[in-house]
Amino acid sequence: MNKQQTPLTTRLSGKWLDILQRRIRPGHFHIENGKIISFEDAAVEEDLFILPGFIDAHIHIESSMLVPYEFARIALVHGTVATVSDPHEIANVMGLDGVHYMLENARGAFLKFNFGAPSCVPATSFESAGARLGPKEVESLLQRDDILYLSEMMNYPGVLSGDEEVMEKIKMARRYGKPVDGHAPGLKGEDAKRYIGAGISTDHECFTLEEALGKIGHGMKILIREGSAARNFDALHPLLGTHPAQCMFCSDDKHPDELLIGHINQLVARSVALGYELFDILYAACIHPVLHYKLPVGLLQPGDPADFILTRNLSDFRIEKTYINGVCVAEHGKSILPPKAHALVNHFHTTLTRADDFRIPAPSEKIRLIEVYDGQLITGESVVQATSENGYLVPDTGRDILKIAVVNRYAKEKPACAFIKNFGLERGAIASSVAHDSHNIIVVGADDESICRAVNLLVAHTGGLSLVDGPEEMVIALPVAGLMSDQDCHTIGSAYADIDHKARQMGSRLRAPYMSLSFMALLVIPQLKLSDKGLFDGTSFRFTSLFPEG
Repeated sequence: MNKQQTPLTTRLSGKWLDILQRRIRPGHFHIENGKIISFEDAAVEEDLFILPGFIDAHIHIESSMLVPYEFARIALVHGTVATVSDPHEIANVMGLDGVHYMLENARGAFLKFNFGAPSCVPATSFESAGARLGPKEVESLLQRDDILYLSEMMNYPGVLSGDEEVMEKIKMARRYGKPVDGHAPGLKGEDAKRYIGAGISTDHECFTLEEALGKIGHGMKILIREGSAARNFDALHPLLGTHPAQCMFCSDDKHPDELLIGHINQLVARSVALGYELFDILYAACIHPVLHYKLPVGLLQPGDPADFILTRNLSDFRIEKTYINGVCVAEHGKSILPPKAHALVNHFHTTLTRADDFRIPAPSEKIRLIEVYDGQLITGESVVQATSENGYLVPDTGRDILKIAVVNRYAKEKPACAFIKNFGLERGAIASSVAHDSHNIIVVGADDESICRAVNLLVAHTGGLSLVDGPEEMVIALPVAGLMSDQDCHTIGSAYADIDHKARQMGSRLRAPYMSLSFMALLVIPQLKLSDKGLFDGTSFRFTSLFPEG
């Protein structure tokens, strides 16, 4: 610990936002050895508000494309002092070794990462993953003091049908006194009641107010999500006025270019601007996650760890300083954490593809289409007239119909191919080895040659993001599990902004084309998705044909 990282032992003056008592108290905090000793009411001249730090109640650190240490360096700047982090992305690639990597890399980062035990690795049996975590492996994690909960139970059909392995994992979490996170998009009525009754306490997947209210009625807490792809704040923010005791904020997945701008502080500022009661908002942002997950995070009470933030106004919540355990870890937009090198780990074993690998014979005049919805993880399905050339189905950019493919990254297999609408690319292709949840290579493009080149760029770099536009090629290497960079947020955020902007120049109308692409293989989110094994109907939870009957 260097001089800048010495715990504060002093008197700190300002206006304390005592959220638990719902009042603002001017005075002095007395802090010693990283803990709050006492507070003394007094008149103060300092124009500073002191309040508990912000908490992201559900996030996959991997989706920031940053290792935990680098995530901390940028999140601390925005007043985030803790996260509730589900490491199932890297677990799907590397199993327990991946979870252990996240725990180890987070050490020394000051930010209080609170990791969970992934409950669904792989998410389904309908795709090729890099690992499997059964009850034995999950229990080995739940036994650890640094694993605080069972991560999102995405297999809601398994919960409803009483699947033996699914129920055993839930029972284990309850046996160890650790909460179970949910994941049940669109689940309503009696099914929602049964799912919640199994012991599942939260959900971050509500995309309508009606759905959220129904789940709250059965005792569930709702995480209001605003990430880079899924944006549900506009639909769900009325809960802050009607059911504030049941709300928390989360990002779920946050790309590095957006992390450079802000984090949970942005949701707090937006909520204030909408006129919701300040302390209700701060309960969601600062208090409820600590109480629900029993996080080792201070709430600015005597005896608590000295985890807090300073700001000069209660409208934009621009953070002046962030303290964790009494140490100033960020000040005036800069983190005090020094740069460092990071170990590289991976599981990537496929080989180069050929353009012919992506050809689809045309036995039918009609095809099913995946329909992308901007800002949502759910997709639609439609049936359209196919376009073919020389006996093979081809994209039709005039109708915004592109080819999508998923390539197994763990072994050499034939790609699975289908068609997709609303991506908007007029030429070329974009590809990613970030493809929830098994993280095979996913690609969308206007022609087979571009698709093949985009995939092969990722094979050559053992993972990352790529783009092909005629002779132009762009690639961002993600050497940590094909999910994360070993660089800092400014470096990777700038590179991501460039490739994302280029994708939109090629015609994509999506707000975050790469983030949206990464969810097109997420089979547990309805309706139509694509795994490396084929087209999948997430509503009936079974494979379906590219060619509709009749």
